[in-house]
Amino acid sequence: MATVSELVRFLCESLTPLGAITARRMFGGYAVYCDGVVFALVARNILYFKTDDGNRAEYEALGLRPFKPFDDKPTVLPYFPPPDSALDDPDELLLWARPALAAAIRTAAVKKPSRKKAILKKARA
Repeated sequence: MATVSELVRFLCESLTPLGAITARRMFGGYAVYCDGVVFALVARNILYFKTDDGNRAEYEALGLRPFKPFDDKPTVLPYFPPPDSALDDPDELLLWARPALAAAIRTAAVKKPSRKKAILKKARA
């Protein structure tokens, strides 16, 4: 069984004021969930929080760059690392995590149904 990184263990403990925090392996890293909603990623032992139009500007104002899963491709995901100081201060970490969770909830609320669900719905009509 794979071991959970120290960072993931730290996050699961530090972010509990938000709700039930869990982490699952995903594509060589981890997805971090709060009450079943993915709001953070850990890749290459770096934490990234979910962003949208409601919280992205705070990250960009600090010159933080979005998660780029492949160095040789231009693809970026809507996840940004918090400032390094957030990992040293649990209260500051929560200040960055709360808007990330809100962004994840907003995104989930407007998410399009999967292609498979759309095909099944069309077939039933």
